[in-house]
Amino acid sequence: MDSVTQMLLGSAVGGTVLGRQLGRKAVIGGALLGTLPDLDVMIDFGDAVADYTYHRGFSHSLFVLAGLAGLLSVLTARLTRWRAGGVTSITLGHWWLFFTLCLLTHPLLDAFTTYGTQLWWPLTTPPVSWASIFIIDPLYTLPLLVAALVSLVGGRVLTPSRIGLALSCAYLAFGLVAKTIIDDRLAPVLAERGLEDAPRLVQPTPFNTLLWRATVIDGEVYHETLVSLLDDTAPRLETFRRGTELEEAALATVDGARLSWFAGPFLRYDRRELSGDTTLIATDLRLGFPGFHPFTFTLAKREGSDWQPVASRQLEEASRDTRQALDHLARRALNQAPLCLGDYVAKSLAIETRSC
Repeated sequence: MDSVTQMLLGSAVGGTVLGRQLGRKAVIGGALLGTLPDLDVMIDFGDAVADYTYHRGFSHSLFVLAGLAGLLSVLTARLTRWRAGGVTSITLGHWWLFFTLCLLTHPLLDAFTTYGTQLWWPLTTPPVSWASIFIIDPLYTLPLLVAALVSLVGGRVLTPSRIGLALSCAYLAFGLVAKTIIDDRLAPVLAERGLEDAPRLVQPTPFNTLLWRATVIDGEVYHETLVSLLDDTAPRLETFRRGTELEEAALATVDGARLSWFAGPFLRYDRRELSGDTTLIATDLRLGFPGFHPFTFTLAKREGSDWQPVASRQLEEASRDTRQALDHLARRALNQAPLCLGDYVAKSLAIETRSC
């Protein structure tokens, strides 16, 4: 999730655990701890793909954060006991709970998004992603924001923090239930095409859990569809090229292999003329929205009949009317107007699109 939401989650957790003993200090301390793991964005890992795939790495590891929480709890317990002359109402166990929950809820919340979080670093397992909430969702953040404001302004910390945390958790649970419903609606459509075992990703569209996007990998192509909880008709798939003829060359590069580990099969490969060179690029199909994928990277350039790796860089998106697209998504979420994903994707990629 975005760093503001993570800060607010930390404040609610802090207020819930130590609000009675520390008051506003628990809210402020929780907020600082809640945003701490995201400081890894300040690290330069070497190139664009490295920065992209090493984010949410060691600083989001449950192992690392649990160890840090234990260390901080011991140090804080000793310091407060010394300053209080050996008498304090906050035990080591309370400090441990405070630091552990404030730190570990950050990567666990991130794992609910599509980006993926390396919860088990330094193990080389792929990032964990439950993909049940968009990376920014106002309905999740709002209860936490109200709880923080009431706590800081009014001075009553425990009850607002508990209520804000309970409402935000209930929204996460709703997202998981909604995803299950969408999966059930999609299953017969995929079975009809023999795609029931194909890699697929079902995730909410921007800023809501009402309209969901499904991406299904089918060898040389991929299928996309939008499904709303309010739909009264079966989903219909649109099909696009994936550029798999370039996949072998992409995976032969260090950055290409790293992207494949990070995003799995949800990558599209293209050739593009950049600064006079024929360049091999890869696009992460998971993030963003068809036609609005923000994470596209250069991997190699053509030299004769071979592809030579290059230092990856992230390409800027083509200028598009994002506000209009979001308006179309909102109307589609309410089942008020059809929406063709093919209208946003380059025509050279389209194979089969539905009639809108």
